[in-house]
Amino acid sequence: MKMKTGLMICFTVMLLAGYSVTAADLNSLRGPVSIDETKLASDMKKVQQDTAPIRRNYVQQPPLIPHSIRDYNITLHNNKCLNCHSWKNYVEYGATKISQTHFTDSFGIDLADVSPRRYFCHQCHVTQSDAQPLIENDFREVDSLSR
Repeated sequence: MKMKTGLMICFTVMLLAGYSVTAADLNSLRGPVSIDETKLASDMKKVQQDTAPIRRNYVQQPPLIPHSIRDYNITLHNNKCLNCHSWKNYVEYGATKISQTHFTDSFGIDLADVSPRRYFCHQCHVTQSDAQPLIENDFREVDSLSR
């Protein structure tokens, strides 16, 4: 609902400012394919294979996953990530252990097991692939901001 309201405000401001938007001005991530055409899926991106931990680009960035997670299903009763990254198993598997922050609930209480709000790893942690950015950006790593 908020998205629709935001779009309506944006279009209203554009109309009031005298701008007009035509179909030629809009670019889709699908490319020059009309909405009623079916476009073949892009090739699958190659995910990095088992590397050392990946350097973080900004403060508080969740660590990136340096290996494939294909078929790593996370359900209410099973989390394959915990097989290697739990405090009990990380040394045996040579994996990074889960941060202590993952054991704190939303009220700041420390728990004996991973907090439900931190249980679904893929909502913050992602793998890296050979994909190019979808749009141009001028992102700079955090270290470059202090120079």
